[in-house]
Amino acid sequence: MEFALLAPTFILFFLGMTAYGIHVGASHSVQQIAAEVARAAISGRSEAERRALAADFVRFNAGGYSFVDPRKLSVEARDPTGDGTRFVVAVRYDATALPLWNLLNGLPLPGRIISRQSTIRIGGI
Repeated sequence: MEFALLAPTFILFFLGMTAYGIHVGASHSVQQIAAEVARAAISGRSEAERRALAADFVRFNAGGYSFVDPRKLSVEARDPTGDGTRFVVAVRYDATALPLWNLLNGLPLPGRIISRQSTIRIGGI
């Protein structure tokens, strides 16, 4: 009797934790991709070369991250200041295909687009 009363609540909590765990895992992967792309791209001598290095990193390495489909990943690499002191990588991921959206219909879930960015200083210190 007690199990019949408490089981639906425990199942609801379990599915909610699973859904948010999947989203947190995908968010962490997107943040890691942004940081790794920025570190890989910083070795370029010009903004165009850094953009090419960023695109190459995503093409060859993004498939190895948990919960991330590289085809739904977009990367914008730019020099925001124009003076060449910083380089910014913005990563946007369409998380619509993640299985968490099918777990529970009534659960308030986070957004389906995950956006993260990483800024790195050019030239060291």
